[in-house]
Amino acid sequence: MEAVVTGATSGIGKAITDSLLERGESVVAAGRTASQSYQVQPRLLPVDCDLLEDGAVDRLFQQTMAVYGDVDLLFVNAGVIESGPIETIDIDKVCSMSRLKVESNFRLIYTFAKYFKEKDKGHIFITSSVLGTKTREYSGAYAGCNFALEALAESLRMELADTNVQITCIEPGLVQTNLHAGWEVHPKHLLNISKTLQPEDIADAIIDVLEKPSHVRVPKVMLLPKGHKI
Repeated sequence: MEAVVTGATSGIGKAITDSLLERGESVVAAGRTASQSYQVQPRLLPVDCDLLEDGAVDRLFQQTMAVYGDVDLLFVNAGVIESGPIETIDIDKVCSMSRLKVESNFRLIYTFAKYFKEKDKGHIFITSSVLGTKTREYSGAYAGCNFALEALAESLRMELADTNVQITCIEPGLVQTNLHAGWEVHPKHLLNISKTLQPEDIADAIIDVLEKPSHVRVPKVMLLPKGHKI
């Protein structure tokens, strides 16, 4: 199968890309620095892609089709985290997060969903968050972006229920990635979590879904580390 992974240069996206390649899939690994993050290897096409740029989604789809002629899997994984109290949160960064996680990802999902419906085959995996199912103080903007992804996923799942196109939302708790690299205090200390999830844990769960029989639909997968109370 042919897959497109966004946010593929690190963290969960990188783990998904590696797992797909191990399975023998062909992968378009999209990210702002994808060409610097991957060495040349068979069945891998790194594509430098900033989803906030005008036309980025259309170019990504066209590049995928030009090289592979088809695509079966889409992994919507690009994202950032902006959170904090009212007094200090950077509203410009919040709006940029919204443009990436909502506007750009919506455009990405609809573009590939349209193609998948036309050929009656495909699977879209959307990396949301446990904060796409509930929220907490200081995280309203980030949770709101994930709630939007969850709503779109649920609507598309119902719209496509009688087709061979599947939609799955991945809802991780705290994962050890570079998204928290600039934080003064890592959230694992704030949440009293001794061992966070690893990106490979998320990739393994996705592979489990891919290996289900075609008549089995998995709309949501939530993964939490031990001790994550939410």
